[in-house]
This record gives sequence, C-alpha cells and structure tokens, in this order.
Amino acid sequence: MATIARESAGIRIEVRPQRLRAKRVLRISGYTFDAFDVITAVLHQDGLRGRGEAAGVYYHHETPEVMLAQIESVRAALSEGIDRMQLLELLPPGGARNALDCALWELEAQRTGRHVRELAGVGKPKPLRCTYTIGANDPAAMAAQARAWPDAVAIKLKLTGVEEDAARVRAVRAARPDVWLMVDANQGFTPDSFDRLLPVLIEASVQLVEQPFPVGRDADMDGLDSPIRIAADESFQDHHDLERIAYHYDVVNIKLDKCGGLTEALAIAAQARQRGLGLMVGNMWGTSLAMAPAFVLGQLCDVVDLDGPLQLADDPPPRVRYENGCVDCPDKVWGAPPAG
Repeated sequence: MATIARESAGIRIEVRPQRLRAKRVLRISGYTFDAFDVITAVLHQDGLRGRGEAAGVYYHHETPEVMLAQIESVRAALSEGIDRMQLLELLPPGGARNALDCALWELEAQRTGRHVRELAGVGKPKPLRCTYTIGANDPAAMAAQARAWPDAVAIKLKLTGVEEDAARVRAVRAARPDVWLMVDANQGFTPDSFDRLLPVLIEASVQLVEQPFPVGRDADMDGLDSPIRIAADESFQDHHDLERIAYHYDVVNIKLDKCGGLTEALAIAAQARQRGLGLMVGNMWGTSLAMAPAFVLGQLCDVVDLDGPLQLADDPPPRVRYENGCVDCPDKVWGAPPAG
C-alpha cells in the first residue's frame, strides 16, 4: 500500500503503512505472528513535523486499511487545526486515533519549544525496567531464550492455558532464577486451569498474571484465592472500562493503541491511581517510534512492557535503548522541540 500525502490549509498529512518482519515467530493464545503491520502518521506545518506510529488492535481487526480509512474521515478537520481534545470526540479509541494523537503531541512540542514530557507534566525521565517477552513454545526453547537475554531483569512469559504451561514456567525460572517474572495468558485460562497452575506460579515467584480469562468472564476472578496480582489487558480498553474492572483486577495495562493515544492514556493513569489500581504500560508491537510516547506514560507506571522493537528483525533509527534490563528513550527518537 502506497504512502498517502495531501496538502490542505498549510498542513501536509502523510500516512505510511509498513509491514515489520518479526525476529522470530511469536505465539500467544489463539494467535501466531511472524510480522506486524503498522501505520505512521506525519503532520507537517510551517516547517515543523509531528509523528505517530500505530499497530492497531489485532483482536479488533484493526488493519492498516481500517486505520487509514478512519484517518481519511477526519482529514478535513485536521486541516482546520483541531487539537488533541477535539480528536477524542472525532475518532473512537484505537490505532488511528493513537497515531494522530501522538503526531499532534510532537507537533505541539515543535511549536512550543518544550519536550512532550514537559507538556505532559511527567518530569525528568529515567530509564525504566522493561519486561522481555518470550512467546509460548516448548519449555526448553523458552528457557534458552531467557538465557539468551542476560541483560534482562524482568521477563514476561506467554502462556496458553495448557498443561505444558507448568513446565514452561519451571523451565524459565530454573534458567533465570534472578529475574522478576510475570505471565500473560491472553485470555487463555479457565478457572480450573488457573487453579491447577497457581501453585507453580507461586513456587516460581511470579509477580503478575495478565488477563487470565476471556473478555466478558471477568467475574470468574471473584472466587480466586490468588496472592499474585492480576492485570487487565483485553478486558480494559479505555477509561469507560475503569469502573467495571476495578472490582476484579489489581492492575490495568494501558496501551496507546487500545485507548487511542497518549492524551487518553495520561487521563486513564490519573483515574486508575485514584481507584487504587496499579499501572502497567504495554504495547501492540512496533518500532522505537511507537515506544517513545509510551515511554512518557511509563514514567508513571509500576510495570513497563515496551519491548516491541526487540521482537523485530529491524528497528529503524533513531532507536530507544535497551541496556541493563531497562528501556531508555533519547530525545532524538520522538517528542523533542526543534534543535536550536
């Protein structure tokens, strides 16, 4: 699919679709990925530029074609100079709104001469401990991948709700007794399979379980006797879900692609904290350009899962840095005012 670029009212809007090849096949409950489709929105005005990348939400069938059509539907409004708050009213949560919202943030940073993090009020950034994701595989292969990342200090395991999950957890913990460990079921557990696995998770010192049950079955957690915190991912999309999930979960996983951008994500973080919920920032895959806005949100979060570029065969520069188990985002990646 070709780049779409048009000139309107002094604003040139580009939307570039791209297929990103995975470094290795990634298997989760119900899906297998060997590549990831993303779009990049670029807004040009008066010699300034704002960018945003989005992968969309795969289980909502947000393809590049869907996201491009949504962006086309608001092109005229963008050319008239809408702001981020108006964008919230024009597009639903999802990848298209995320790409445009992030582009508007960076354009604002360019106009004001202030970095996005200053505009967002998150203060001086610090490197963040970041999970390294290991897809569901046979236990020996998962353990080998854990050993292949000696810098990792936090690891997330994809599990699928089968008996082999216990061996997977034990193998990775034996290979890496030093790391902080979480597991992600991607809706793959049942109450029975979770009950059988829970002793293994406790024995392995697992600190967080992400989305154990299918969407719509959140009440299944009410009878759980789990000492491990539970995070909502697929069951939590944007702020409208907060009241409902607050009764069932301990942590919310905020993804810019799900909620539709950094503007909504920051609002969710404030509201979730008021409800006593822990905060996690995640990603729907993508390059460093997609991780950079989420890194701003990550400054407010307890758990940071921004390893999307590590899953790619190639991450175009400029890049976020993964060192000593942490992710860090140099100013040149995204969100900085013009040099000088």
